Amino acid sequence: MAERTACVERNTLETRIKVSVNLDGTGKTRFATGVPFLEHMLDQIARHGLIDLDIECQGDLHIDDHHTVEDVGITLGQAFARAIGDKKGIVRYGHSYVPLDEALSRVVVDFSGRPGLSMQVPYTRARVGSFDVDLFQEFFQGFVNHAQVTLHIDNLRGSNTHHQIETVFKAFGRALRMAVEPDPRMAGQTPSTKGCL
Repeated sequence: MAERTACVERNTLETRIKVSVNLDGTGKTRFATGVPFLEHMLDQIARHGLIDLDIECQGDLHIDDHHTVEDVGITLGQAFARAIGDKKGIVRYGHSYVPLDEALSRVVVDFSGRPGLSMQVPYTRARVGSFDVDLFQEFFQGFVNHAQVTLHIDNLRGSNTHHQIETVFKAFGRALRMAVEPDPRMAGQTPSTKGCL
């Protein structure tokens, strides 16, 4: 399988972003977004997905974190789409359950070529520190729209909002790892009866 890496730049009046990914990495990271809690969650994707991530963003944080969080999701999705290529020979589907103390989340992903998000996370608080937890819906919506994946996220239980979110991101990383893994039995075939994804 060819090297599965990508580097994407996205510049708007609200954010200037550069994202590099290596789907066959070791979980190495470098982040400079100005949003520490977002970086903590991105680190979960990389470490548990064994995906190298390098993300820089200069955003209008003097307004709030919204544009930065959403646009990082968009650009990360674009980088995934470019790195995954034609999807021949991949597993395609991935899923994971991850606990953290009292919290438990399930994430299921399909590199279907069709964007779709179902996200059921009943946060117990509106903020973790100064971070607005509703922004993660925008992050994942941006990701699925541009990675062209179907993504189901369910927090099954939890009373600590930090734990709820962290289980989601750890499970997301694990599900991505499973889905993008080369499938030796597919041997370069497209994992679809349609012949393309």
